[in-house]
Amino acid sequence: MPSEDPARAVAAPDMSLNSPDSTDPAAPSVPVPPSGLSRRAFGGLAGAGAAAAVGRLGAVAPVAAAGPAAAAAPFTEEAFRAAPGRHSRRPNILFILGDDLGWADLSSYGSPHIRTPHLDRLARQGVRFTHAYAGSATCSPTRFSLYTGRYPGRTKGGLAEPIADRSAGLDPHHPTLASLLRTAGYSTALIGKWHCGYLPDHSPTKSGWETFFGNFGGALEYYSKLGLAGEYDLYEGDAEYRDLRYYTRILTERAIDHIERDHDKPWLLNLNFTTPHWPWIADGDEEESARIVRRIKAGEPGALWHQDGGSLEKYREMVEDLDRSIGEVLAALRRSGQEEDTLVLFASDNGGERWSYNWPLSGNKASLQEGGIRVPTIVRWPARLRPGQVSHEPVFTPDWTATLLELAGARPDRGHPLDGTSLAGHLLRGERIAERDLFWRVRGERALRRGDWKYYRGKSGKDQLFHIVSDPREQADKAPDERRLLGELRAAWEAVDATLLPYPKD
Repeated sequence: MPSEDPARAVAAPDMSLNSPDSTDPAAPSVPVPPSGLSRRAFGGLAGAGAAAAVGRLGAVAPVAAAGPAAAAAPFTEEAFRAAPGRHSRRPNILFILGDDLGWADLSSYGSPHIRTPHLDRLARQGVRFTHAYAGSATCSPTRFSLYTGRYPGRTKGGLAEPIADRSAGLDPHHPTLASLLRTAGYSTALIGKWHCGYLPDHSPTKSGWETFFGNFGGALEYYSKLGLAGEYDLYEGDAEYRDLRYYTRILTERAIDHIERDHDKPWLLNLNFTTPHWPWIADGDEEESARIVRRIKAGEPGALWHQDGGSLEKYREMVEDLDRSIGEVLAALRRSGQEEDTLVLFASDNGGERWSYNWPLSGNKASLQEGGIRVPTIVRWPARLRPGQVSHEPVFTPDWTATLLELAGARPDRGHPLDGTSLAGHLLRGERIAERDLFWRVRGERALRRGDWKYYRGKSGKDQLFHIVSDPREQADKAPDERRLLGELRAAWEAVDATLLPYPKD
C-alpha cells in the first residue's frame, strides 16, 4: 500500500487527539479472510494487558485534557502471538449508529471545528478505521445490510433508497443479526431509529429484537416526534409512547436504563440515534421546533426537510450533543461493571449531508462517491483488543455482521449466505484480510473497490477508475491508462449485480 494517502493524513491532524500516526503505512495496513475461529481458539486469544492499558487512559475528559495518545499497537501476527492470553466470555455488543454523520465530522477524523472528546477517547481505547464504508449511500439500505449481513439488493425491501412506501420493509422471516444472536443465547434490543418498514407488517420485534423503543420512519421532528407525513412516530414495542422532550435525550436515557439492568445473558443493543439528521434542531431550540411543527400541520410538503434551516454552528451543536450523549452511555457501561466484556462499535449509516465536513472526499449522502459511503468507524473491546490502533483496511457494513456473529459464537443461516467477511482474525490476531471486492449499487450509480482501486460509474454513465488511496477526492480518472483493470472491475461488479433483485420499473 502506498505511503502517501491524503485521507489518512487529514484523519489525524492533532496527535494529542488520536491513536498512532495514521500516516504510517507500515503499522496497520493488513486486510482479513473469512476466518474459521473456533470457540476454543477464541477463548485463548487476546491480551490481558489490553485491559490494563485501557485503564491507564483515564476517565472521559475534554480533548484538551486528554493527554498524549497511546502508543501504536501494530497489526502484526507476531505481536498478537506474543501478547499474554486470557479467557474471555462472549462479548456484550453495543452497536451505536449516528445518522448522516460525515466522514470527517469527528475531531479524531479531522474536523477543524467540531469537538468530540468522548468518541475520540473511544478511538484511543480501541481501533479507528480510516477506510470504513457504509453498506449503501442512504439510511434504510445500509440498515438492511447491517441487519442481514447481505447486499441491500438481495431483499425486496432493500431496493428502496430509502424506504418511504409503507408497504416496503424487512421480511420478518429473513434471518437477522438479532435473530441469529438470540438463537445463540443473546438478549436483543433496539433503541432509536428503525427505518426498515412500518407497522403492522414490519417492526424490530418481528425481526429478532426482543424489545424496541424508538421511531419507525427515516426522520422525525426532535420534540413533537412528527414524521415525514405528519404522523406521530415514537413507539415502545408496537404501541405509541408519548414523550415530547428532545429525542436524543430520551434515547440516551433509555440506553442507560437498558445497560444498567440486571442481565443474565450476553446482550446486543442497537442504539440508533437520529442525530445529526435533519431537521437541524439542537437541544433547546423549541421555537424552531414549533415553527416546523406549524408547517407540518399546515400540510406543507417537505417541511421536515428543513431546507431553509440549519447552519455550520447548529450542526456543530448537534454533533457535539451526540458525542456527549454517547459519553453518558459509555459512562453507564463503565459504572455497571460491563465495560471490559462489551464490544462497542460506532459508525454512521452513510456519508454526511449539507453541513457535514467531508474533506478531502467528494460527494455526500446518496452518492457512491467516497463522501457518500466512507464513514467514521471505531471499535473497542477492552478484554480482547489492544488500545491505540488504526486500521487502513477497506471494510464495510456487512463485514460487521459477519464479525459479530463469529465473536458471539452464532452461526449464519445457510439459506441466506452473508456477503460480508468476518474481521475477527484481523482484530484479534492481526491476520491479513484476503483481497476481496466491496460492492455498492444504487439507482443510477455503481461502485466496486478492490485493494487500492475503485471502479465508479455515476449518473453521467461514464466508467471511471480511481486509485483511491492516493486520490481520495476521485479527481484523477485512470480509466484511459488502466483499461484492462477497468474491464476486470466492471465485469466483477456486473457479476454481483446479476445475482441481485432488479429495481422495479418506475
